Amino acid sequence: MSLRINDTAPDFTADSTEGEIRFHDWIGDGYAVLFSHPKDFTPICTTELGTMAGMKDAFAKRNAKIIGISVDPVESHNKWKSDIQTATGHKVNYPMIGDKDLKVAKLYDMLPASAGDSSEGRTPADNQTVRTVFVVGPDKKVKLTLTYPMTTGRNFDEILRALDSIQLTAKHKVSTPANWKPGEDVALTAAVSDQEANEKFGGFKAVLPYLRMVKAPKN
Repeated sequence: MSLRINDTAPDFTADSTEGEIRFHDWIGDGYAVLFSHPKDFTPICTTELGTMAGMKDAFAKRNAKIIGISVDPVESHNKWKSDIQTATGHKVNYPMIGDKDLKVAKLYDMLPASAGDSSEGRTPADNQTVRTVFVVGPDKKVKLTLTYPMTTGRNFDEILRALDSIQLTAKHKVSTPANWKPGEDVALTAAVSDQEANEKFGGFKAVLPYLRMVKAPKN
């Protein structure tokens, strides 16, 4: 099943480094960032897991939890943690799912049904499509997906920026333009009339008839 924006994120129960997790219950009433990696004890994944550990508080300020996953067993994750801390200076402080039977990877369409039912003998190349970020909202809907090639480390600052946009545009009838950063001007959606724009935003700048810019709402 291919997951698209606004699809319900499949629920699952899985073992993790912090015990058994039922995904929807674990998310609670906030946001979640589920990010997968091809294999433990590999160079780029080591930098990514450490980077996310260092950014946990930034996500928490946005009411977002982070959770990692690969097809390695939990025992492997636990052994790998010390290497991650050595390499990045950050101790892994979030759960890492051990999807050794490939169930979640298949459920989220990161691996095909033909991939088998065991991580035994699988190489990083075998798992290269298990390298996706899913942002899930409080309504358990998929808000964003990003898949990277195995040789390209992810820019998690971009995930944070996208989350800021997702949360802002969920509360207000605005959209964020290219390369937008929090605090910068935003575009009004077509659902906002000129009159409503003047009333709610104190006016707007019409760059084009369909591109009307306003100051970003404060909350």
